[in-house]
Amino acid sequence: MAFYYPDAADAESPLRPEELQVLRSQYEKEGEFAGLQTKFNYAWVYEDMIGLIKSNLRSEQQEGVRLLSEIFRNSPERRRECLYYLALGNYKLGSYAEARKYNDLLLDLEPSNMQAQSLKSLIDDRVARDGLIGAALVGGLAVTAGVVGSLFLKGASRRK
Repeated sequence: MAFYYPDAADAESPLRPEELQVLRSQYEKEGEFAGLQTKFNYAWVYEDMIGLIKSNLRSEQQEGVRLLSEIFRNSPERRRECLYYLALGNYKLGSYAEARKYNDLLLDLEPSNMQAQSLKSLIDDRVARDGLIGAALVGGLAVTAGVVGSLFLKGASRRK
């Protein structure tokens, strides 16, 4: 069965609150008996409806990942479909190791999946960029500590 996966860039488009409210109302109406498709719709996108992963609010993105994780665990027939959305949701949350894990699983199943290949590039780029930023911060802290330490030593040697 072939699945349609949106481009990773689609997850960055702003969420319209009234669209999410339609999905939230359906999900809340079904309550603890919310169906699999209702959860999936609310967590992501189905037939042009916008769900939680696309939200700009971290708490809503986390809820989307939680719902998709539940579907992934409890519904083997939907696992393959969930892989991309879990990768995308974790990417948006900054959980790059988790995003890479799910995306790599999808690429193992669908090596020519262009959306998953694109997301892999985005994940790799973000990890590399964040790694450079982290290295720069550590380097900056080391320089600052060195300057403060040398000033302290100069001050201590003057007092003698």
